[in-house]
Amino acid sequence: MTEFVLPRVPASAGALLHDGSGRILVLKPTYKSGWTIPGGQIEEDGESPWDGCRREVVEETGLVVDAGRLVCVDFLRPRPRRPGGLRFLFDCGVIDADLRAHLVLQAEEIEDARWATADEADGLLSGPVGRRVARGLGADRTVYLEDGRPVRGVSG
Repeated sequence: MTEFVLPRVPASAGALLHDGSGRILVLKPTYKSGWTIPGGQIEEDGESPWDGCRREVVEETGLVVDAGRLVCVDFLRPRPRRPGGLRFLFDCGVIDADLRAHLVLQAEEIEDARWATADEADGLLSGPVGRRVARGLGADRTVYLEDGRPVRGVSG
């Protein structure tokens, strides 16, 4: 009997969190240069992208999100020292002012946080994550990207 090995594709999920004044939350991680959005790797135990998004937001910021809308799925090709995989981006809406004032950053992973306009976020977020966020902001439907870029022949 031939045994099949199913491919494993790493996946992560991120959140767009808004302040109601046109800004989104961006985070400065301790483990890499630059800025990012709340989110991270989906657990291998069968965690869904949505559950992973919500878990990571709580872990990194102390914020609980109960609703979201999938705005983007981005495929990243593997590269040396980077596994590639799928990136899910959820728009989780506006965070209440009282909650925004009491962010609890995960000290081991997050050294700073700020609310940034789309233009500021574009300057802070690099590579595919920046392109993914730019495409996800204001998207009225879910978009499919590869390395943060639209794909010819795929509508969205």
